[in-house]
Amino acid sequence: MSETRIGRLIVASLHQAIADVLPQRLEFYENWLNSHGLREGTIGMAPLLAAISFLRTEGPVYPQVMARAGEYASDWSLASMSPLRRRLILMLPLWWRARAALGVSREVVRASYVGSRAVTRIRKGVATVDLRGSLFCNVRETAAAPLCGYYAAIIERVLKLFQVPATAVTSSCRASGGARCELTVELYGKPDETTRASELS
Repeated sequence: MSETRIGRLIVASLHQAIADVLPQRLEFYENWLNSHGLREGTIGMAPLLAAISFLRTEGPVYPQVMARAGEYASDWSLASMSPLRRRLILMLPLWWRARAALGVSREVVRASYVGSRAVTRIRKGVATVDLRGSLFCNVRETAAAPLCGYYAAIIERVLKLFQVPATAVTSSCRASGGARCELTVELYGKPDETTRASELS
């Protein structure tokens, strides 16, 4: 991937989220997230950052768009995953399934933009996710609220799709004055849980 190009995943998920949450504004955002660029994968960093910048001015709608985009990115990524791999992860005991699902969420973050990484660690039922290279948090002025909602939505959605009860929240965000971008993920279930996915449905 060229350094000046962005993968289709994040662009397509943002485009669909805007269509859902801000349908009356979709034509405006298609000045940057246009259909030709979506098809060809030729949308660059500058147009994407411009669209994100304008989204921040939409006020309380911004986190809704980001959350929806993160969910779409997760859904589409798992839909393209090998069915065998999905089944194998779902067969794992809950605690190991949670670890595997966090691994998948790291892949979705990376697929969204090759310059982003999620580093996870788990302690006593809580996962801490260190986000590096967030596309949303390079701002000139301190934001009033964290801007990492896209990543929180990815992690929570992937865990849910693998039937792992969890809640992901932003605990620190560079855009809002934090030293780093970090998510806290509460994982519900005991470390020695042996219930399998088939028993949870």
